[in-house]
Amino acid sequence: MTFNPDSDISRGRASKRGRGTAIAVGGGGIGIVALFLLSQLFGVDLTQFVGGGVDGGAGGGGEESSLEHCVTGADANEYVECRMQGAAASLDDFWVDEAPAIGIAYRSPTDLVMFEQSASTGCGSATAATGPFYCPPDETIYLDVSFFDELRTRFGSSGGPLAEMYVVAHEWGHHVQQLAGILDAARDGQTGPASNSVRVELQADCFAGAWAAGASTTTDASGEPFLQPITPAQYRDALDAAAAVGDDRIQAAVGGQVQPHTFTHGSSDQRMRWFETGYDQGAGACDTFSPSAGAL
Repeated sequence: MTFNPDSDISRGRASKRGRGTAIAVGGGGIGIVALFLLSQLFGVDLTQFVGGGVDGGAGGGGEESSLEHCVTGADANEYVECRMQGAAASLDDFWVDEAPAIGIAYRSPTDLVMFEQSASTGCGSATAATGPFYCPPDETIYLDVSFFDELRTRFGSSGGPLAEMYVVAHEWGHHVQQLAGILDAARDGQTGPASNSVRVELQADCFAGAWAAGASTTTDASGEPFLQPITPAQYRDALDAAAAVGDDRIQAAVGGQVQPHTFTHGSSDQRMRWFETGYDQGAGACDTFSPSAGAL
């Protein structure tokens, strides 16, 4: 999507951590669980990044890089880090109204942290290999923006601004699930196409689709819409990004066999369909846990 050049994105809740951040490695618990699930997703053992002994709170040592140049929609159209800040502002505005409408008391995520190479989080240590993720203990979204290049070059996404913002919108959806108590209730360690893990991820895709449909109505403090209406090509880019991070696509891309019983995020088809559901029907249609959702 394209930002309106004069919109004010400076209220976006994003920060950027400097290159070469020193890591305080998390001591277990949810950090290990999160990295284990991501290991299944990417086909790489990421649990090696979790060690013992040091409490891995968000923000560990390292220098903050300023986002002071990210002020207007024109900046968001030019710079990826500003686009993430603008997406954060739009998502926050959307969910302030939408979450109460589906029975959820909303509060903003603590932060959207963009990092390079590595970061210390409330879920333990993270590197670019971890991929974007939401950390429930510190209610923060983390991403290395190099992931967007990975989407295109390794997993075959067509790319584009909305494809990038879809990733943030998906992680923001996990924050909404955290507020609703869904993440804790659904955590049972099971995998497979109809598992709770997949239902959580598909609901976040559906929430992302709901935001995309309403994004052009989200406004800055002066009432200026952040974003212009979505175009058919941009919509296809978002669907393509959803497909690119399907379990079947990723397992094939990393050279392994497609094993549905190990799915934790859903197939490409599932992810596209639930994004479309949110886009067409709104957040109220995103109950992937209801009996009517069936086998997804």
